[in-house]
Amino acid sequence: MKKLLLLFLVFLFTFSVQAQQDDNTSTTTYYFIRHAEKDRSDATNHNPQLIKKGKRRARKWKRYFKKIQIDAIYSTNYKRTLGTAFPTSKNKKLPVIAYNPNAIDYDDFKKQTKGQSVLIVGHSNTTPRFVNAIINQEKYEDIDDAINSKLFIVTITNGKITDQVIDLK
Repeated sequence: MKKLLLLFLVFLFTFSVQAQQDDNTSTTTYYFIRHAEKDRSDATNHNPQLIKKGKRRARKWKRYFKKIQIDAIYSTNYKRTLGTAFPTSKNKKLPVIAYNPNAIDYDDFKKQTKGQSVLIVGHSNTTPRFVNAIINQEKYEDIDDAINSKLFIVTITNGKITDQVIDLK
């Protein structure tokens, strides 16, 4: 019986150490984009659709992410963000998970998405704010309202955070 207990403890310890090593070596990658071009014809409409140019940009994002592993897609619950996320979501056969940028627990989000590659679609103000929260810095300012082509990439490996911005005009 003592041998069986000892064997069990050795197995449990080995599994625990391996799980900790796996946990420490995982890489998490976040891709942040702002929604594509929206209909601006009615200034009172707070939930406009994408215009033709915006739909083209959404398809361009789909092509960009085609060969990139994406495990989850998050979007605010607006027509313009959902419309931007949809082509990639359909191509990757992933649901779009709605999030509220004003009520998100960033630490919890990082824990839930650890080790994944995640696309997050937001707005000119919420996207840089989300990036800043993930990188633990106040580095990025709101995106100019005329720009819909920026891609923020944040990678976390072994606790080391790197970030970059690419403009895909």
